[in-house]
Amino acid sequence: MIEFFPPDVFEADHETLLEIVRAIGTGPEQRFILGEATAALERELAADLGAADVIACSSGTSALTLILHAMRVGPGDEVVVPAYGCAPLAATVVNLGATPVFADVDPWTMVVDPSEVEACVTERTKVLLPAHIFSVMADMPRLRKIAQRSGVRLVEDSAVAQGAVLDGRPAGLWGEAGLYSFVQVKSFGTAGEGGVVVTDDPDLARDIRMLRNHGQDGRHRFLHHVIGYNSRFDEIQARFLLHRLPGFPERLERRARIADHYAQRFAGLAEHGVIAPPPGRNGRCYYVYTLLTEQRDALRDHLTRHGIASHVYYPRPLPTQAAFAAWAPPGRRWPGAERASRCTLSIPVHPQLTDAQVEHIADTVHAFAVGADGSR
Repeated sequence: MIEFFPPDVFEADHETLLEIVRAIGTGPEQRFILGEATAALERELAADLGAADVIACSSGTSALTLILHAMRVGPGDEVVVPAYGCAPLAATVVNLGATPVFADVDPWTMVVDPSEVEACVTERTKVLLPAHIFSVMADMPRLRKIAQRSGVRLVEDSAVAQGAVLDGRPAGLWGEAGLYSFVQVKSFGTAGEGGVVVTDDPDLARDIRMLRNHGQDGRHRFLHHVIGYNSRFDEIQARFLLHRLPGFPERLERRARIADHYAQRFAGLAEHGVIAPPPGRNGRCYYVYTLLTEQRDALRDHLTRHGIASHVYYPRPLPTQAAFAAWAPPGRRWPGAERASRCTLSIPVHPQLTDAQVEHIADTVHAFAVGADGSR
């Protein structure tokens, strides 16, 4: 079976990980959180991105929590979020006591539709929270203009978009703050959990640094300036990411080359009902490669029969799920999100794939679409 995620994401790094643990555990300080490696990782990522500040924390979700808390999002506020995608966006808004307002997504790109976002803005709106998804960046130039015109704040969920660039600006730097996730299966993943906030706002960065460590400013322990969180970053993960960082561009480029090959092989399949990811707005960043087809379940079964794993992300729009029912206006529909939930299927694109495996995947999808092997 060709796995959707690599069967062993860190096969070549096991010994390095063990060496990191031994070095920290036997070193003079034995500091496992918020140490020199965390500070070094923050500096390296800030330099790579051209960001004024990078603040490492325990996960991508905690990064979002810290950003919205620092922006004083709370009861009475509304935050516009995509109706299709990852639940933590809306859940974080709810956990802070604010109201998520669900904007529909474009039915072809699956990212939030700026026109739908603008229609959701009211006098209670405090933040626009678009998310990049699959291999497509949200239309940040338009969303930025909407935020400026409406006088609301813009936060960018770039959790899966490290390495993506739009109009020369990296993902994460289009709003007042952005975030990345380093959970193991991401393109730049660690051996557990982790995330960062990226921002050019020094006041926001200062507040987030305090919030991640129970409201302490890092100079004096047990002096708490605000009520904060335990959202500190692990030194093991920091050292591991520093080890993996030099090879990240090469791994990202391998994903892009695989995606390019798929695009060539799948050209023309739209007339057969299988649509490849749209070109542009991806910065050659392919966390996953996601097809769009009304025959999603049949294609998935076909791939499985040919030894290829696939993945269905987000099988239901967020506002139609039980957890968010209280924030879904009665009778409201989100046709773009509904179509995305019904029609998307992601196929393997990870850099450990061999050329032969890539060709087998492309052949299998192509044969299904054109019915060359009697599969349809």
